[in-house]
Amino acid sequence: MALVETRDLVKRFGSLTAVDQISFSVERGEVVGFLGPNGAGKSTAMKIISGFMEPTSGQAWIDGHDSHTDPIAARRRLGYLPEGAPAYADMTVGAFLEFVAGMHGMTKAKANARLAELVDRVDLAEVWNQRIESLSKGFKRRVGIAQALVHDPDALILDEPTDGLDPIQKYEMRDLIRSIAPQKAIIISTHILEEVEAVCTRAIIIARGRMLADATPAELLARAPSNGTLALALATADPQGAIDILSKHPGIGRVDIVHRVNGVTRIAVQTAKTRPAIDEITSLLGRSNIAVTEFYMERATLDDVFRQITNHGAEN
Repeated sequence: MALVETRDLVKRFGSLTAVDQISFSVERGEVVGFLGPNGAGKSTAMKIISGFMEPTSGQAWIDGHDSHTDPIAARRRLGYLPEGAPAYADMTVGAFLEFVAGMHGMTKAKANARLAELVDRVDLAEVWNQRIESLSKGFKRRVGIAQALVHDPDALILDEPTDGLDPIQKYEMRDLIRSIAPQKAIIISTHILEEVEAVCTRAIIIARGRMLADATPAELLARAPSNGTLALALATADPQGAIDILSKHPGIGRVDIVHRVNGVTRIAVQTAKTRPAIDEITSLLGRSNIAVTEFYMERATLDDVFRQITNHGAEN
């Protein structure tokens, strides 16, 4: 059985359906990005899975334990970093994590050994004896990660783990997630698309509480509107001849003029899977004395896919 599994989760608040028939599973070694615009239902779904909110209907399991009918067993196997990572601000980092270890029923000796490991892994040595309220947002987020890892759970749910961190702190947090990923099933709720490309093996996209996609980042990128678009710069102010030549090729679809400046025209060429090689294109145009001065294949982005999928989902 998967370490995390949901089946037909629904959560309604009056007439509002925040989570609508969500089903998925996460195996050990997977890092699943849970994506959606603000208000999509991400945090609500995470709270249901972790057992902090009752679903209207449907079920969620952590390592085979229902998070609502068997919540204690489920939470023993789960590490949860909620949005905002609330903690006891007047406690020191060390005292707080010792308290968390005690709440998990760990002996003093086991807790000390585990915390000694986390000090290095999460890089908390320099703030160990500082009060949590005095920490930077980056260190507070590290403390949040550490409390989720104290009992070495098999499953992790991380709600916006890099929220508010600077670029260096984001890199370090993502590096930490990658380092622990092989031993755990991890769900990252986020709206930061670069996070998915950086650490996730799969991405689930939701909007208005509904699942719209569940695929690897590479599979999603293949669906990008710009995928297969060739950008060309032509040494001509009148590209119509080039457009006519290119449009006749069976591997080329739509050709659009992007802009014209200083006698150079930039065009975007939509290509099929059987796209022509750039040498073939330059040769075709060269026969009509049209020089290609620059060319590159536009890189598809998850941002393009995200907008395409969520906009389409909003229309349905």
